Amino acid sequence: MVASTMSTRRLWLVTALGTLLAAAGASPVAAQMPTYGVGRAPTAEEIRAWDLTIPPDGRGLPPGSGTAALGKPIFAERCASCHGDEGEDPKYRLLAGRPGPLTPTQLSENIDPLVGGQPVLTIGNFWQYATTLWSYIRRSQPFDEPGTLTADQVYAVTAYLLHVNGIIGEHDVLDARSLPQIRMPNRNGFVPDARPDVGKTAKPRPRAPGPRAPGRIR
Repeated sequence: MVASTMSTRRLWLVTALGTLLAAAGASPVAAQMPTYGVGRAPTAEEIRAWDLTIPPDGRGLPPGSGTAALGKPIFAERCASCHGDEGEDPKYRLLAGRPGPLTPTQLSENIDPLVGGQPVLTIGNFWQYATTLWSYIRRSQPFDEPGTLTADQVYAVTAYLLHVNGIIGEHDVLDARSLPQIRMPNRNGFVPDARPDVGKTAKPRPRAPGPRAPGRIR
């Protein structure tokens, strides 16, 4: 009876060890969860529709145009309920006011009324590129229906926000050519990160000496 119990235990241990070894040596494909036949690979057209980020130099800006005069009624209809008619409502962070750039001497005078203890960072005193503003509006606004504005509407709303911050005129036309040429007040308010482990010139961090623990990722 004792011998039978020992044999059973040994068989169980051998079986368990074999299962673990087989799992460790399994290919990544075999280890994937079943797909259940649901979904499909996205088409190139769908990927282009999702690839909405515009870099600071404006590469990829679509055709279209707009002015602050055209953007004002769009902003009133789609944006003012959260931000106020001229982006001055602190309900969801101020968008306008406090013309910049924001200097150290102004910090105590620009405390955010919403969160407190932090300076107000508006489009006019903080944002570095107008193209970034355009890209953010296109991808993320309005909050309840992001991505529903047309390219012309995004140009117009961007123009309106730049206008209420005193950066462009009411009838200045924004398009793929003129938008990247706008120089924001705080363009030079950012400095490159000099740390050696970030950015394009980052170098791999040296690993700590000693043997690596099994299964540990560094």
